[in-house]
Amino acid sequence: MYQLWEALKEAKKYKWVELSHSLNNTSPYWGGIPEGAVELGATCFDWGNEMLDCLIQTFKFPGQFGTHIDFPGHFIKGRELSEKYGVKDLIFPLCVVDITEKVKKDVHYAVTVEDIKAYEEKYGPIPEGAFVALYTGWSEKWPDMDALSGTDAEGGEHFPGWSMEALKYIYEERNAAANGHETLDTDASQVAAAAGDLACERYVLDKGKLQVEVLCNLDKVAPAGAVIIVSYPRLEGATGLPARVWAITE
Repeated sequence: MYQLWEALKEAKKYKWVELSHSLNNTSPYWGGIPEGAVELGATCFDWGNEMLDCLIQTFKFPGQFGTHIDFPGHFIKGRELSEKYGVKDLIFPLCVVDITEKVKKDVHYAVTVEDIKAYEEKYGPIPEGAFVALYTGWSEKWPDMDALSGTDAEGGEHFPGWSMEALKYIYEERNAAANGHETLDTDASQVAAAAGDLACERYVLDKGKLQVEVLCNLDKVAPAGAVIIVSYPRLEGATGLPARVWAITE
């Protein structure tokens, strides 16, 4: 009897939840990235070739495309990039903080320390090394870029997200390892506007932490007790990469 094989059988008795969006050539990405940055599934070696009858494709995409992981070097010059992280760095206890009701009342809502503490009162302290995911219900807007950005008639953006105070709590008080969210940005839109920068994202990455953006299906995961796994292509020198993310949950 092999222990890990038996452990896998036990793990498969739990619910496995996809947390990443499917991508295609019409999937949205940040407007600052030039047009033509995405070309998925282009044929470079076609059926009927005398050398070998098979199909080979190429895939072109920005690092920050769809559900993606950001590394510190994305915002902090000279800091860690994709090759820094090993497989043990990409599996975490998962905590899902639900602020959907507050977002329904205020599209600009930024999660507070009080929200995090209310979560801990119900589910226990956020464990060291945790991945803290913010559930806002925003993933329902995928793949409509204007809806994801909350774009108004004047081009302004309106969406919920993190506050600096909440991030400092999970990282400086609880020593979390990573955070995630359904929105395109870490910072709630009004927080970013007030700072004149994506200050919350800059803080996370300057702390040497990881984050995953544009998550989905967080409502299908237990608020506490689940495990999240983040995977990405093993490319060197990347500031971010599209990620396949899933949870194993009760």
